[in-house]
Amino acid sequence: MNFGSASRADLGLRRSDDQMDMTPMVDVTFLLLIFFMLTAAFALQKALSVPPVSEDAAAQSQTVDEFEEDQITIRVDGDNLFWIGAPGWSEERRAPSVPQMLAFVREARQQIGRVDIASLLVQANGDAIHESVVAALDAGMSVGLEDVRLQTYEDEDF
Repeated sequence: MNFGSASRADLGLRRSDDQMDMTPMVDVTFLLLIFFMLTAAFALQKALSVPPVSEDAAAQSQTVDEFEEDQITIRVDGDNLFWIGAPGWSEERRAPSVPQMLAFVREARQQIGRVDIASLLVQANGDAIHESVVAALDAGMSVGLEDVRLQTYEDEDF
């Protein structure tokens, strides 16, 4: 066999370029990392404790007139506008946005001032969207109101 005229490739002495290119793997790893970081941020949710329904729940139902006088009321109407009422205010205040509603609730909470009074009544119209009702419930919890009640109503009730 004459090895003088044969090239290196013919002899199987080819240079080893069998190394794996790591660039696509690193790209995929970074994409997965970003995906999990973004989805983990959305996993944080507020929880609202709801007491279990007892057998004598019908006997425990209350009307609006039976609620405490020193409570903050947030009414969400069918147009998703917030109406905030508090003790000492002559009339309800209209808040078209969530930040403005939250500011009114903070103001009402500071005006009451007493720690022992910590209740909120959220009255939600049946046509109100769920997002607005949850925003009203979250507003009460964010200002430290521990007793949060939810009531539904229809337009004929007011």
